[in-house]
Amino acid sequence: MSWSIVCAVADLQPGQHRVIDVDGTAVVVFNLDGAFFALEDVCTHDGGQLTGGCVDGDEIVCPRHGARFSIRTGAALTPPAYDATAKFPVRVSAAGQIEVRDDRWD
Repeated sequence: MSWSIVCAVADLQPGQHRVIDVDGTAVVVFNLDGAFFALEDVCTHDGGQLTGGCVDGDEIVCPRHGARFSIRTGAALTPPAYDATAKFPVRVSAAGQIEVRDDRWD
């Protein structure tokens, strides 16, 4: 799989996130104090979007039923979700672009 450009580093400030399509999958990229993390934008409890929920430290709270997921690992932290959401590799290119790759099927 190839790397997909999210945006320039300067365009995703700490505390912000951005959703992009990566090979047909909605992926949300977070900036946590200058470190970038990417998760599939889906709650494993019911398939709803995670974005729209609040970010609390390094966790995102599903807006539908309140399940919490680790932004760093994708792990489900509270019911009603029990399964992790997919995590994606993230890098910053030499040109200063945040890039993400869907390598789940490699």
